[in-house]
Amino acid sequence: MKFNRKIRLDRTGSATHPAKLGSIVEVSPKCVAEEGAIVVGRALGENKNYGELELPSGRKAKIIAGNLVAGVLGARQALLGYMGDVPKSLEPGDHVHLLNMGGVLGICESWNRDLGPPIPIEVLGAVVRNGIPVNIKDFALPPCAELRAEGPPLVLILGTCMNAGKTYAGSEIIRLFSVAGLKVASGKLSGVAALRDLLSMSDNGAIATASFIDCGLPSTVNMKDLASVARSVITQLERSAPDLILLELGDGIIGGYNTRSILEDPSILRRTRARVLCANDLVGAWGGVGLLEPMGHRPDVISGPVTDNAVGTRYINDELKTGVANARSAPKELARLIANCLGLNPEFPK
Repeated sequence: MKFNRKIRLDRTGSATHPAKLGSIVEVSPKCVAEEGAIVVGRALGENKNYGELELPSGRKAKIIAGNLVAGVLGARQALLGYMGDVPKSLEPGDHVHLLNMGGVLGICESWNRDLGPPIPIEVLGAVVRNGIPVNIKDFALPPCAELRAEGPPLVLILGTCMNAGKTYAGSEIIRLFSVAGLKVASGKLSGVAALRDLLSMSDNGAIATASFIDCGLPSTVNMKDLASVARSVITQLERSAPDLILLELGDGIIGGYNTRSILEDPSILRRTRARVLCANDLVGAWGGVGLLEPMGHRPDVISGPVTDNAVGTRYINDELKTGVANARSAPKELARLIANCLGLNPEFPK
Protein backbone atom coordinates (compact mmCIF):
# COMPACT_ATOMS: atom_id res chain seq x y z
CA MET A 1 0.00 0.00 0.00
CA LYS A 2 1.26 3.47 -0.91
CA PHE A 3 0.81 6.35 1.51
CA ASN A 4 0.79 10.12 1.24
CA ARG A 5 4.09 11.83 1.94
CA LYS A 6 5.43 15.31 2.51
CA ILE A 7 7.70 16.71 -0.21
CA ARG A 8 9.83 19.84 -0.14
CA LEU A 9 9.60 21.53 -3.52
CA ASP A 10 12.59 22.91 -5.39
CA ARG A 11 10.48 24.78 -7.97
CA THR A 12 6.83 25.82 -8.01
CA GLY A 13 5.21 26.95 -11.26
CA SER A 14 3.28 30.21 -11.27
CA ALA A 15 0.26 28.39 -12.73
CA THR A 16 -0.32 27.01 -9.22
CA HIS A 17 -0.60 30.48 -7.66
CA PRO A 18 -4.38 30.40 -7.01
CA ALA A 19 -3.72 27.52 -4.57
CA LYS A 20 -0.94 29.41 -2.71
CA LEU A 21 1.28 26.38 -2.15
CA GLY A 22 3.96 26.39 0.49
CA SER A 23 7.46 25.02 0.05
CA ILE A 24 6.34 21.70 1.60
CA VAL A 25 3.27 19.94 0.18
CA GLU A 26 1.43 16.71 0.89
CA VAL A 27 1.50 14.40 -2.11
CA SER A 28 -0.78 11.45 -2.76
CA PRO A 29 0.08 8.57 -5.13
CA LYS A 30 -3.55 8.68 -6.32
CA CYS A 31 -3.43 10.98 -9.33
CA VAL A 32 -6.41 12.37 -11.21
CA ALA A 33 -5.71 13.15 -14.86
CA GLU A 34 -7.82 16.28 -14.84
CA GLU A 35 -7.17 19.74 -16.22
CA GLY A 36 -6.15 22.11 -13.43
CA ALA A 37 -4.92 19.36 -11.07
CA ILE A 38 -1.69 20.21 -9.28
CA VAL A 39 0.93 17.48 -9.47
CA VAL A 40 4.54 17.09 -8.32
CA GLY A 41 7.26 15.49 -10.39
CA ARG A 42 11.01 15.14 -10.78
CA ALA A 43 12.71 16.91 -13.69
CA LEU A 44 14.49 14.32 -15.82
CA GLY A 45 16.45 16.76 -17.94
CA GLU A 46 17.21 20.34 -18.84
CA ASN A 47 16.65 22.59 -21.86
CA LYS A 48 19.06 25.43 -22.66
CA ASN A 49 16.49 27.14 -24.90
CA TYR A 50 13.37 26.77 -22.74
CA GLY A 51 14.48 25.64 -19.33
CA GLU A 52 13.28 28.27 -16.86
CA LEU A 53 10.21 28.12 -14.66
CA GLU A 54 8.26 31.22 -13.68
CA LEU A 55 7.64 31.11 -9.93
CA PRO A 56 4.51 32.49 -8.17
CA SER A 57 6.56 35.60 -7.35
CA GLY A 58 7.07 36.23 -11.06
CA ARG A 59 10.79 35.50 -10.80
CA LYS A 60 12.20 32.85 -13.12
CA ALA A 61 14.45 29.99 -12.01
CA LYS A 62 16.37 27.46 -14.10
CA ILE A 63 15.10 23.91 -13.89
CA ILE A 64 17.94 21.53 -13.06
CA ALA A 65 17.72 17.77 -13.59
CA GLY A 66 16.52 16.21 -10.35
CA ASN A 67 14.51 19.26 -9.19
CA LEU A 68 11.17 18.47 -7.57
CA VAL A 69 8.64 20.60 -9.43
CA ALA A 70 4.97 21.45 -8.80
CA GLY A 71 2.86 22.25 -11.87
CA VAL A 72 -0.66 22.15 -13.22
CA LEU A 73 -2.06 19.69 -15.75
CA GLY A 74 -3.18 21.54 -18.85
CA ALA A 75 -2.96 22.00 -22.60
CA ARG A 76 -1.04 24.29 -24.91
CA GLN A 77 -1.15 24.99 -28.65
CA ALA A 78 1.63 27.47 -29.33
CA LEU A 79 2.75 27.99 -32.92
CA LEU A 80 6.16 29.14 -31.70
CA GLY A 81 6.28 26.84 -28.69
CA TYR A 82 4.89 23.49 -27.57
CA MET A 83 1.68 21.65 -28.40
CA GLY A 84 0.34 19.20 -25.82
CA ASP A 85 -2.68 18.12 -23.80
CA VAL A 86 -3.76 16.63 -20.48
CA PRO A 87 -2.87 12.92 -20.20
CA LYS A 88 -5.78 10.49 -20.39
CA SER A 89 -4.57 8.72 -17.24
CA LEU A 90 -1.81 9.35 -14.72
CA GLU A 91 0.11 7.32 -12.16
CA PRO A 92 3.36 7.80 -10.25
CA GLY A 93 6.25 6.99 -12.56
CA ASP A 94 4.49 8.27 -15.68
CA HIS A 95 6.16 11.02 -17.67
CA VAL A 96 4.67 14.38 -18.63
CA HIS A 97 6.34 17.46 -20.13
CA LEU A 98 6.82 21.08 -19.20
CA LEU A 99 4.65 22.84 -21.79
CA ASN A 100 5.24 26.45 -20.72
CA MET A 101 7.28 28.56 -18.35
CA GLY A 102 4.34 28.89 -15.94
CA GLY A 103 4.45 25.21 -15.09
CA VAL A 104 1.65 23.80 -17.23
CA LEU A 105 2.30 20.06 -17.58
CA GLY A 106 0.96 17.68 -20.20
CA ILE A 107 1.85 15.19 -22.90
CA CYS A 108 3.73 17.04 -25.62
CA GLU A 109 2.68 16.13 -29.16
CA SER A 110 4.80 18.59 -31.14
CA TRP A 111 7.35 21.34 -30.58
CA ASN A 112 8.96 24.24 -32.36
CA ARG A 113 12.40 23.15 -33.55
CA ASP A 114 14.03 26.33 -32.22
CA LEU A 115 13.14 25.28 -28.67
CA GLY A 116 13.94 21.60 -28.87
CA PRO A 117 12.09 18.86 -26.96
CA PRO A 118 10.43 19.93 -23.68
CA ILE A 119 11.75 18.95 -20.28
CA PRO A 120 10.35 15.55 -19.23
CA ILE A 121 8.89 15.28 -15.72
CA GLU A 122 8.50 11.99 -13.82
CA VAL A 123 5.24 12.15 -11.89
CA LEU A 124 5.49 11.53 -8.13
CA GLY A 125 1.89 12.23 -7.20
CA ALA A 126 -0.92 14.74 -6.77
CA VAL A 127 -0.91 17.60 -4.25
CA VAL A 128 -3.63 17.11 -1.63
CA ARG A 129 -5.02 19.08 1.30
CA ASN A 130 -6.92 17.22 3.99
CA GLY A 131 -6.84 14.22 1.71
CA ILE A 132 -8.53 16.05 -1.19
CA PRO A 133 -6.68 16.63 -4.49
CA VAL A 134 -5.97 20.31 -5.15
CA ASN A 135 -7.17 21.78 -8.44
CA ILE A 136 -6.89 25.45 -9.38
CA LYS A 137 -10.55 25.39 -10.44
CA ASP A 138 -11.39 25.14 -6.74
CA PHE A 139 -10.34 28.81 -6.42
CA ALA A 140 -12.14 30.12 -9.52
CA LEU A 141 -14.03 33.39 -9.73
CA PRO A 142 -17.82 33.01 -9.79
CA PRO A 143 -19.44 32.77 -13.25
CA CYS A 144 -21.03 35.84 -14.81
CA ALA A 145 -23.97 35.34 -17.19
CA GLU A 146 -23.89 38.83 -18.70
CA LEU A 147 -22.02 42.09 -18.23
CA ARG A 148 -23.76 45.18 -16.98
CA ALA A 149 -24.82 47.40 -19.86
CA GLU A 150 -23.17 50.36 -18.15
CA GLY A 151 -19.64 50.18 -16.87
CA PRO A 152 -16.04 51.10 -17.63
CA PRO A 153 -15.29 51.03 -21.37
CA LEU A 154 -13.27 48.10 -22.68
CA VAL A 155 -10.10 48.33 -24.77
CA LEU A 156 -9.16 45.09 -26.54
CA ILE A 157 -5.56 44.20 -27.45
CA LEU A 158 -5.64 41.59 -30.22
CA GLY A 159 -2.90 39.88 -32.20
CA THR A 160 -2.31 37.90 -35.35
CA CYS A 161 0.03 35.53 -33.50
CA MET A 162 2.05 35.15 -30.32
CA ASN A 163 5.02 37.53 -30.06
CA ALA A 164 3.24 40.23 -32.08
CA GLY A 165 3.74 42.92 -29.43
CA LYS A 166 0.37 42.77 -27.66
CA THR A 167 1.62 42.99 -24.07
CA TYR A 168 4.09 45.75 -24.88
CA ALA A 169 1.43 47.83 -26.62
CA GLY A 170 -1.05 47.30 -23.80
CA SER A 171 1.51 48.12 -21.14
CA GLU A 172 2.46 51.38 -22.89
CA ILE A 173 -1.19 52.43 -23.05
CA ILE A 174 -1.59 51.63 -19.35
CA ARG A 175 1.59 53.55 -18.47
CA LEU A 176 0.64 56.72 -20.32
CA PHE A 177 -2.98 56.70 -19.21
CA SER A 178 -1.89 56.14 -15.60
CA VAL A 179 0.61 59.01 -15.74
CA ALA A 180 -2.22 61.17 -17.07
CA GLY A 181 -4.27 60.38 -13.96
CA LEU A 182 -6.61 57.69 -15.31
CA LYS A 183 -7.29 54.49 -13.39
CA VAL A 184 -6.74 51.46 -15.61
CA ALA A 185 -7.57 47.86 -14.70
CA SER A 186 -6.20 45.17 -16.95
CA GLY A 187 -6.64 41.49 -17.70
CA LYS A 188 -5.69 38.63 -19.97
CA LEU A 189 -8.55 36.59 -21.39
CA SER A 190 -6.88 33.78 -23.33
CA GLY A 191 -3.60 31.93 -23.65
CA VAL A 192 -1.64 29.64 -21.34
CA ALA A 193 -1.01 30.26 -17.65
CA ALA A 194 1.84 32.58 -16.67
CA LEU A 195 2.05 35.80 -14.68
CA ARG A 196 4.54 37.69 -16.86
CA ASP A 197 1.99 39.69 -18.83
CA LEU A 198 -0.10 40.62 -15.79
CA LEU A 199 3.04 41.71 -13.95
CA SER A 200 4.00 43.93 -16.88
CA MET A 201 0.57 45.54 -16.75
CA SER A 202 0.84 46.05 -13.00
CA ASP A 203 4.38 47.41 -13.25
CA ASN A 204 3.13 50.02 -15.71
CA GLY A 205 0.34 51.29 -13.48
CA ALA A 206 -2.66 48.95 -13.67
CA ILE A 207 -4.62 49.30 -10.42
CA ALA A 208 -5.93 45.74 -10.66
CA THR A 209 -5.22 42.67 -12.81
CA ALA A 210 -6.94 39.34 -13.40
CA SER A 211 -6.90 36.58 -16.00
CA PHE A 212 -8.36 33.25 -17.05
CA ILE A 213 -6.07 31.65 -14.43
CA ASP A 214 -8.31 33.26 -11.80
CA CYS A 215 -11.18 31.34 -13.38
CA GLY A 216 -9.41 28.02 -12.71
CA LEU A 217 -7.96 27.49 -16.19
CA PRO A 218 -4.33 26.51 -16.87
CA SER A 219 -5.00 27.50 -20.49
CA THR A 220 -7.97 28.29 -22.69
CA VAL A 221 -7.31 25.50 -25.19
CA ASN A 222 -10.07 23.19 -23.96
CA MET A 223 -12.57 25.92 -23.03
CA LYS A 224 -14.90 26.29 -25.99
CA ASP A 225 -17.02 29.12 -24.57
CA LEU A 226 -14.53 31.68 -23.32
CA ALA A 227 -17.11 34.45 -23.13
CA SER A 228 -18.20 33.34 -19.67
CA VAL A 229 -14.58 33.45 -18.50
CA ALA A 230 -14.10 36.91 -20.00
CA ARG A 231 -17.22 38.22 -18.28
CA SER A 232 -16.03 36.90 -14.91
CA VAL A 233 -12.62 38.55 -15.34
CA ILE A 234 -14.20 41.86 -16.37
CA THR A 235 -16.62 41.75 -13.45
CA GLN A 236 -13.72 41.14 -11.07
CA LEU A 237 -11.80 44.09 -12.51
CA GLU A 238 -14.82 46.38 -12.20
CA ARG A 239 -14.55 46.08 -8.43
CA SER A 240 -11.48 48.33 -8.51
CA ALA A 241 -13.66 51.17 -9.92
CA PRO A 242 -11.41 51.87 -12.94
CA ASP A 243 -11.94 54.52 -15.59
CA LEU A 244 -11.35 51.86 -18.25
CA ILE A 245 -10.46 48.18 -18.56
CA LEU A 246 -7.74 47.03 -20.96
CA LEU A 247 -7.93 43.37 -21.99
CA GLU A 248 -5.37 41.31 -23.85
CA LEU A 249 -6.40 38.23 -25.81
CA GLY A 250 -3.34 35.99 -25.78
CA ASP A 251 -1.89 34.30 -28.86
CA GLY A 252 -3.73 35.11 -32.11
CA ILE A 253 -7.32 35.74 -33.17
CA ILE A 254 -6.95 32.50 -35.14
CA GLY A 255 -5.47 29.51 -33.33
CA GLY A 256 -6.05 27.04 -30.57
CA TYR A 257 -7.07 29.36 -27.73
CA ASN A 258 -10.76 29.91 -28.66
CA THR A 259 -10.89 33.71 -28.71
CA ARG A 260 -13.79 33.94 -31.15
CA SER A 261 -16.44 33.31 -28.50
CA ILE A 262 -15.19 36.37 -26.60
CA LEU A 263 -15.39 38.60 -29.65
CA GLU A 264 -18.88 37.37 -30.52
CA ASP A 265 -20.35 37.94 -27.04
CA PRO A 266 -22.99 40.72 -27.31
CA SER A 267 -22.40 42.14 -23.83
CA ILE A 268 -18.63 42.42 -24.44
CA LEU A 269 -19.15 43.91 -27.90
CA ARG A 270 -21.53 46.50 -26.45
CA ARG A 271 -18.97 47.70 -23.91
CA THR A 272 -15.93 47.70 -26.24
CA ARG A 273 -14.83 51.18 -27.30
CA ALA A 274 -11.38 50.59 -28.80
CA ARG A 275 -9.43 47.79 -30.46
CA VAL A 276 -5.69 47.50 -31.11
CA LEU A 277 -4.52 44.85 -33.55
CA CYS A 278 -0.85 43.86 -33.30
CA ALA A 279 0.51 42.23 -36.45
CA ASN A 280 3.88 40.97 -37.60
CA ASP A 281 3.42 41.65 -41.31
CA LEU A 282 1.12 43.18 -43.90
CA VAL A 283 -0.70 39.96 -44.72
CA GLY A 284 -1.48 39.54 -41.02
CA ALA A 285 -2.72 43.12 -40.75
CA TRP A 286 -4.87 42.78 -43.86
CA GLY A 287 -6.26 39.41 -42.78
CA GLY A 288 -6.85 40.57 -39.23
CA VAL A 289 -8.95 43.51 -40.36
CA GLY A 290 -10.94 41.29 -42.71
CA LEU A 291 -11.59 38.72 -40.00
CA LEU A 292 -12.51 41.15 -37.23
CA GLU A 293 -14.68 43.60 -39.16
CA PRO A 294 -17.65 41.23 -39.75
CA MET A 295 -17.72 40.55 -35.99
CA GLY A 296 -18.07 44.25 -35.23
CA HIS A 297 -14.47 44.55 -34.04
CA ARG A 298 -12.76 46.42 -36.87
CA PRO A 299 -9.40 47.55 -35.43
CA ASP A 300 -9.13 51.23 -34.54
CA VAL A 301 -5.33 51.06 -34.43
CA ILE A 302 -2.76 48.67 -35.85
CA SER A 303 0.55 48.25 -34.03
CA GLY A 304 3.28 45.63 -33.70
CA PRO A 305 6.30 44.81 -35.93
CA VAL A 306 4.32 45.61 -39.10
CA THR A 307 4.59 49.27 -38.09
CA ASP A 308 8.36 49.24 -37.55
CA ASN A 309 8.89 51.46 -40.59
CA ALA A 310 7.05 53.34 -43.34
CA VAL A 311 6.59 50.26 -45.52
CA GLY A 312 3.90 49.04 -43.16
CA THR A 313 2.51 52.32 -41.89
CA ARG A 314 1.88 53.72 -45.38
CA TYR A 315 0.07 50.60 -46.52
CA ILE A 316 -2.09 50.57 -43.38
CA ASN A 317 -2.96 54.25 -43.78
CA ASP A 318 -3.55 54.14 -47.53
CA GLU A 319 -5.12 50.72 -48.04
CA LEU A 320 -6.63 49.62 -44.72
CA LYS A 321 -7.75 53.13 -43.70
CA THR A 322 -6.94 52.33 -40.08
CA GLY A 323 -5.08 54.25 -37.39
CA VAL A 324 -1.48 53.16 -37.00
CA ALA A 325 1.09 53.65 -34.23
CA ASN A 326 4.23 51.79 -33.23
CA ALA A 327 4.21 51.11 -29.48
CA ARG A 328 8.00 51.35 -29.22
CA SER A 329 8.75 54.44 -31.29
CA ALA A 330 5.44 56.30 -30.91
CA PRO A 331 3.71 55.18 -27.69
CA LYS A 332 2.07 58.59 -27.14
CA GLU A 333 0.47 58.44 -30.58
CA LEU A 334 -0.87 54.97 -29.76
CA ALA A 335 -2.28 56.22 -26.45
CA ARG A 336 -3.72 59.33 -28.14
CA LEU A 337 -5.56 57.26 -30.75
CA ILE A 338 -7.07 55.06 -28.05
CA ALA A 339 -8.02 58.12 -25.98
CA ASN A 340 -9.87 59.53 -29.01
CA CYS A 341 -11.87 56.29 -29.30
CA LEU A 342 -12.84 56.64 -25.64
CA GLY A 343 -13.77 60.32 -25.96
CA LEU A 344 -10.98 61.31 -23.60
CA ASN A 345 -8.39 64.06 -23.80
CA PRO A 346 -5.72 63.18 -21.24
CA GLU A 347 -2.50 65.17 -20.93
CA PHE A 348 0.41 62.89 -21.64
CA PRO A 349 3.94 63.78 -20.46
CA LYS A 350 6.10 65.79 -22.84
